[in-house]
Amino acid sequence: MNKLLNVTIEDFRYIQKFVKEISGIHLEEDKTYLIESRLSHIIEGEKFPSFKELIFKLRNENFNGFHQKIIEAMTTNETSFFRDVHPFETFKNFILPEFIEKRKYEKNIKIWSAACSTGQEPYSIAMILNEKFGNVFGWNVNIKASDISAEMISRCKCGSYNCLEISRGLSNDMLERYFSKKENNWIIKDELKNMIDFFQMNLVSEWPFDNKIDVIFMRHVLIYFDIETRKNIMAKIKKIIKPDGYLILGVGETTYNIDEDFECVQIDKTSCYKLKT
Repeated sequence: MNKLLNVTIEDFRYIQKFVKEISGIHLEEDKTYLIESRLSHIIEGEKFPSFKELIFKLRNENFNGFHQKIIEAMTTNETSFFRDVHPFETFKNFILPEFIEKRKYEKNIKIWSAACSTGQEPYSIAMILNEKFGNVFGWNVNIKASDISAEMISRCKCGSYNCLEISRGLSNDMLERYFSKKENNWIIKDELKNMIDFFQMNLVSEWPFDNKIDVIFMRHVLIYFDIETRKNIMAKIKKIIKPDGYLILGVGETTYNIDEDFECVQIDKTSCYKLKT
């Protein structure tokens, strides 16, 4: 192993504590390799002679762009269009029709995609909503999408995807309708971009929501937090989700033993969560 990237136990403990305090993400004891792989490009880019110099800079400077760069490097940004398929099918075929009927007088629907990474999830939601509401007059359809990473939010707003990203989960019909080709990339059309409010947000900090939300997509996020952080996040969700709203988590994620005020509701092939009545 490259000695420059050799992380000692003491180094690991410091990074583990730093990442937990800032982002809430809990690095398990066997994740030393993850620190080495995720931070290697920063060590090389900053021309640090060893990992010790990176730690020294973190310890001795006030929080700045370098600290944020470390946090962003340690977050996972795995995603794809219509990831796992079934939650989006459930949203389109069951949840949306329910809200179209329930909200037919107020004509408002609010969606939040939390930890949206490079934006494929909120853009997938926007495609579904556009199919449902594109020709319906008077509806206020609002999608919010957040991520801890400023870099990811910048990518989301740009809406540019390479051929590999486009090939994962996107049909030819969707590609032709909602994207335009520019050199080797595909760019989301303004029709969808204008439907989404992208913003940077840390889930363990204050949440900037004024109005309650109908559907929250918080998929493949809770697994990175310890139990106490999960409980705190669920407590926040209870404050912003509507009484009849839906929480959609990732495969294998649950509110069980985290917050008993939620119950699991099986809809088609998707486990959704609602506040108990």
